[in-house]
Amino acid sequence: MKEMLKRFYKNTWLGQVVLRPIKKLYDFIYYHYVPEETVTKLDFKRFQGYKLDLKNPVTLNEKIQWLKLNDRTPLHTKCADKYAVREYIKEVIGEEYLVPLSYQTLNPRDIIPGNLPDFPVIIKTNHDGSGGIIIKDKTAVDWKQVQEKLKKRLRKNYYYTTKEWPYKNIKPCIVVEQLLIDERGGTPYDYKVHCFHQKVEMIQVDMDRGTSHHCRNWYNSRWEREPYKWSSMKDGKMTDPKDSDVEKPKSLDKMIALSERLSKEFAYVRVDWYNISGKLFFGELTFSHDGGFSPIIPREWDKHFGDKLMLPRKANY
Repeated sequence: MKEMLKRFYKNTWLGQVVLRPIKKLYDFIYYHYVPEETVTKLDFKRFQGYKLDLKNPVTLNEKIQWLKLNDRTPLHTKCADKYAVREYIKEVIGEEYLVPLSYQTLNPRDIIPGNLPDFPVIIKTNHDGSGGIIIKDKTAVDWKQVQEKLKKRLRKNYYYTTKEWPYKNIKPCIVVEQLLIDERGGTPYDYKVHCFHQKVEMIQVDMDRGTSHHCRNWYNSRWEREPYKWSSMKDGKMTDPKDSDVEKPKSLDKMIALSERLSKEFAYVRVDWYNISGKLFFGELTFSHDGGFSPIIPREWDKHFGDKLMLPRKANY
């Protein structure tokens, strides 16, 4: 019966009309009124296929859930904020690693051609995990549609669907940054450096983001290819590794050193970078890769990295 209703909802116009309001109400009650630990356990079982043990977490994904529910400081909120984190980056490693900021506002109606530069930019909100709106030609944009998208994003609190607490208390705003373009004229590789206790343990490289060819390779700090995958669902496709390797970036040592400096206040954090013609640009800090809901395959690698992450003795509030 459950599967039949799913197919009816996803595959028919009538299913959308009849069931969508019911689903929206159910989701609102589930994510806003069910205790966050209960939601976390239920969602974890649904995505990972096994029960979450918060009393004795063993795998990396289990420990990420524990950190989500227990390790909470104002610095987590500041660093999850894509606008406020710029101050942290400036203080710790220097503003030369920041992507140039073109504009910032609280009001979507301010996003008009007159307030934006003539070069390509990316428009995003500071308080969620979704991608940005890329603008390469201001004359070929439906600005009312862009404003409506931003308006919807500003109303959403990302915390409720993932229980990632750092997002809960961010004051939403709109940020416009210069669009980074690599030497090929395309989207640059996204280097995501996972730090445990101020030490780099995993490096993912996302390629062809925003396309149907989005792939993700995994390396250790010596740039040796790893045999596991920790993939995400993007546009109906998993970001599985490519058969071919990614050339070791010349800035790898610097990327690792800067990531470890930025991670010094956290048990676990992912530090994102772009490498444009040898120059590093900071992307963002993330405390819960995919919310801790994406399996690491083979499963034994989830346990392997879980062994490397020691949880704090006491929760921070």
